[in-house]
Formats: sequence, C-alpha cells, structure tokens
Amino acid sequence: MRQTFMANEANIERKWYVVDAEGETLGRLSSEVAAILRGKNKPTFTPHVDTGDNVIIINAEKIELSGNKAQDKMYYRHSGHVGGIKSISAGDLRDKNPVRLLENSIKGMLPKNPLGRATGKKLHVYAGSEHPHEAQKPEKYELRG
Repeated sequence: MRQTFMANEANIERKWYVVDAEGETLGRLSSEVAAILRGKNKPTFTPHVDTGDNVIIINAEKIELSGNKAQDKMYYRHSGHVGGIKSISAGDLRDKNPVRLLENSIKGMLPKNPLGRATGKKLHVYAGSEHPHEAQKPEKYELRG
C-alpha cells in the first residue's frame, strides 16, 4: 500500500531565489512569485504546510503596468477614522513606493489566514538592483513566458 506524502518542518528544503523585475508585467510576475512562496512549484507541495521558498525581488522600480492601469487602477487604504480613506493610482504608487506596489500585489494572491501571513514574510522586495541577502547564496530565477 502506497502512502500519501505529507510535508512537515523536518523534511522541507528551502531555497532562496532572486527575481529581476525589470521589464516584467506586474500581474504575471506577482502570480508566479506567489506560487513560489507557497511552494506550488515543488512536487512536495502540501496545502496546509508552508513548503515555499524565499524570494528576493530586485529592480521593483522598473516594473511595467499594461494598458491604462498606471492611471486607472487605484489602491485604497483607510485610517479607521471617519472620512479617512486615501487613494493613489498604480502609476503614482510605482513612482512613489514601488516596493509597496509589488508587496500589495503578491500578498493579495496569498491565502488570507495565518499560513498566508507566514508565507508573505518570505518575500523581500528592493527598489534597486542591490540586496543584503548574498550570504544566503540565492539562485537567479527565470520567469516563465
């Protein structure tokens, strides 16, 4: 009788990947990175266990938005006070804080539960081409398509 494999902390092997966002489209990059963070690219994927890898994204300031999203796509946040809603377009957010644009996009594709929040902590986004994670010996990851 064959048994189903169940991953746990003892048999998970985590890697570090570097993804260059220069010239990439926001949504396509985000969906692939979210799959890596969850571990869906591994044969040992187990839905209730965090089997994903760490991802470092560099050159976030050079991400591209397709169509009219730079003007039309809006991001909202609320202070919790009456009338405290603030909005910013995707193009303005990319110019002002490209790290937050990518983090919002990727974390929005992760599960909304404690497992998703733990998975989101393995994401490291940097606006420029430098990152402080050389000690982890990250591998360059080529995006599909």
